[in-house]
Amino acid sequence: MCRIVLRMSPRPFDLEDRLISFAAASCQLAEGLPRSATGRHVTQQLVRSASAPFANYSEARAAESRRDFVHKLKICLKELREVLSWLKFIDVAGLSKGDRAAALRNECDELIAIFVTSIKTASKSS
Repeated sequence: MCRIVLRMSPRPFDLEDRLISFAAASCQLAEGLPRSATGRHVTQQLVRSASAPFANYSEARAAESRRDFVHKLKICLKELREVLSWLKFIDVAGLSKGDRAAALRNECDELIAIFVTSIKTASKSS
C-alpha cells in the first residue's frame, strides 16, 4: 500500500518546493496503480503531467521577458489541469483504493488557482 504524503516547505511559501512535493506525491500514487494495460497507461500519463509543472515553473523563473514568463506559467497551468483530469479518471475507473487521490485533487485545485491568479497578475502588468 502506498502512503501519500504532501510535504510543506518550512519556508512560508515556496511554490517550486510545493510543485515538487505535489509531483512526488503524484508519482507515489502512480506507483500504486494496477499493472494492467489501463494502469500502466495512466501511470505514464500521470507521472509525465505531474512532473512537468515544477520544471516549467523553474523555466518561468528564468524567463527572458514578461511575455515569456506568462507563456511558461500557462504551460504549468495546462499540465496541472491535465493532472486533475487524470486524478478524476483514477477515481471514476476505480484504479486506486481508498481516497488517496482526493488530497492530490485538492492540492491540484489550489495550485491551479495560484497559477490562474499569477497569470492574471502578470498579464495585467504588461
